[in-house]
Amino acid sequence: MIKYFFIIAMVLFLNGCQQNKQPDVYVENTLYKSVVKETIKENTTDTQKNIDTEKEVGFNPIITPEAYKKMIAQGQELQSKEAEESVDMNKALMDFYNEWKHVKYRLGGNSKRGIDCSAFTQRIFKEKFDVKIPRTTRTQVKVGKKVKKSELELGDLVFFKTGKTDRHVGIYMGNGDFMHASIKGVKFTKLNKPFYVRTYWTSRRIID
Repeated sequence: MIKYFFIIAMVLFLNGCQQNKQPDVYVENTLYKSVVKETIKENTTDTQKNIDTEKEVGFNPIITPEAYKKMIAQGQELQSKEAEESVDMNKALMDFYNEWKHVKYRLGGNSKRGIDCSAFTQRIFKEKFDVKIPRTTRTQVKVGKKVKKSELELGDLVFFKTGKTDRHVGIYMGNGDFMHASIKGVKFTKLNKPFYVRTYWTSRRIID
């Protein structure tokens, strides 16, 4: 009798282990599809058998190789265009400088017989970039968009409060230099020169 109950208990235990066993599942990932294989138990009145099934789950990749290559090409083209524009602007500014470098400063002047700082910057934008900006420093400081001194780019205007009511403007040339019609004439000056560090006011970007 004890032996009979022991055999029944073992059969029930083994059957319960098989019922609780988790299906064997694995996932095969590719760029375009995911194949999931599952082992499913099917119970019939006569027997229990395992059936392997596969189902394919489709999904769109974040970006296809073709689209990625196109994106890289567009980025390179944009960088090349930006570099070309930068070279063009530098050439235009240097051409203007070479045309005006011997011109003396004259308050209110607007010709090669003498020119002041705001007339100088106004002429640069009009003659080299066909961009109209106001005539005076106080009105030029209101155009374009404000930029931080640490984020200056070629062609940005830099402004200074050089006296109680006096204002001065030049154009940033890169490498810490700005070009302007100073009291010593048209020249390049370092932004970190003590006088201009002390009198620096703000900067504006006219061409974005």
